[in-house]
Amino acid sequence: MAPATLTSVALLEEIFGDWKPVSRISGIAWLCFYTLFLVYALASRSGFLILDYVNLIIHEGGHFFFSWFGNTIMILGGTLGELLVPLLCALYFFWQRETTGFAFSIFWFFENFPYIGTYMADARTASLPLVGSEESDWTILFTRWGLLAQDQKIGSAMRTLGYFGMLAVIAWLASRLRHDASLAKPSQ
Repeated sequence: MAPATLTSVALLEEIFGDWKPVSRISGIAWLCFYTLFLVYALASRSGFLILDYVNLIIHEGGHFFFSWFGNTIMILGGTLGELLVPLLCALYFFWQRETTGFAFSIFWFFENFPYIGTYMADARTASLPLVGSEESDWTILFTRWGLLAQDQKIGSAMRTLGYFGMLAVIAWLASRLRHDASLAKPSQ
């Protein structure tokens, strides 16, 4: 009997169709990019990566967009925006069955976690630079929720989740490439 996860994947492919194949050269290029980016992220001590310039703009827009839903959601809205935009992109590429677009969007989603985790871990010390505020979103939220003393643990968990998520995307894309290569081989 097949494991439940393989059955679920087969069911998804039956419902949505197969993923569009990725050329070997393109797939290898993307895998190299993701691997190099992950090495860069792990080596970075600032907690702010090059993609985070884009994420910062989305974060600030998230505060504005979610301001309609009350103060707490407005404060959380920056982080929600950072996570929702790549997820919405991933959803689009999932429906289109675009392998590389989906992989990039999910990688981008998880790339946000180290950045978010760094700011979470800074809630008590408040040593990181802020945009447009004197107090960090996470200082305010963790204080409200009684979690300020756990800022380091929560931030570390977020960073770890982000790195594992990025690794999972690399593994998934490598798996898709292997699958596409096996389909391209002539039957013997």
